[in-house]
Amino acid sequence: MHPNLIEYIKRYVSITEAEIAIFQTYLHSKKIKKKEFLLKEGQFCKSRYFIIKGCVRLFHFDNKGNEQIIHFGIDNWWITEYESLINQIPSQLNIQAVENTELLELPEAYFDELCEKVPIIERLFRKIMEKTYIAIQKRIEYIYSLSGEEQFRFFIDANPEFTQRVPQYMIASYLGMSPEFVSKVKAKIK
Repeated sequence: MHPNLIEYIKRYVSITEAEIAIFQTYLHSKKIKKKEFLLKEGQFCKSRYFIIKGCVRLFHFDNKGNEQIIHFGIDNWWITEYESLINQIPSQLNIQAVENTELLELPEAYFDELCEKVPIIERLFRKIMEKTYIAIQKRIEYIYSLSGEEQFRFFIDANPEFTQRVPQYMIASYLGMSPEFVSKVKAKIK
């Protein structure tokens, strides 16, 4: 198993070397190039992905055909399209590489089996989901309580690596702002 994933797991749960060895047998290495899709709208999401190195975005097109970014994933983060994965329905979202990306794929078809063999994995994913839920709550709170400029500043302060790795128009899409507005705010900050 990749050392980044082992370190990540150990931040959340205590796991033995034997359990790590079992977990490793369920993972498959995958590489995707910049702009390549991991999942396209209409496809069924069948896996969870741990990002070893790279950056991906989870997005959809609104009713005007504009991209709306829901979530980013970077090094040492998990990403998937949970509605499609859990409910076994076609995805309404896309997952696409922003950079060349190396991933570890955990197929959902074997997830329950893995959790039976290594019960701590279920706790790991519960903790991941709890942190994800909190982040989503915070994002919604900021949308309703902060001005656009405050949202941008908070995002940049909390996620400085994104300004170096993600194009400005994608950050604008994620924040629900126009690229022009983000440019003005960015110029004001400098």
